[in-house]
Amino acid sequence: MTFEQILPELKAGKKVIRNGWSGAELYVKLVSEGQHDGEKLNPYFLINVSGEGYTMFTPTVCDILADDWKIIE
Repeated sequence: MTFEQILPELKAGKKVIRNGWSGAELYVKLVSEGQHDGEKLNPYFLINVSGEGYTMFTPTVCDILADDWKIIE
């Protein structure tokens, strides 16, 4: 799938990954809008990496142009 195809799946709460990644990456997910310290918190992507936990994820140009995205269960 392309990033354009996977984005609605992320918005629907699905976890996704790219086949082309090395394997330490478990999944990417979208965190919905919320609040932090009384301020609006805009939606953001998180990536779960084996042994490291979560970190913020910003897709690169390669990620956006890739067609190897897939939904994981």
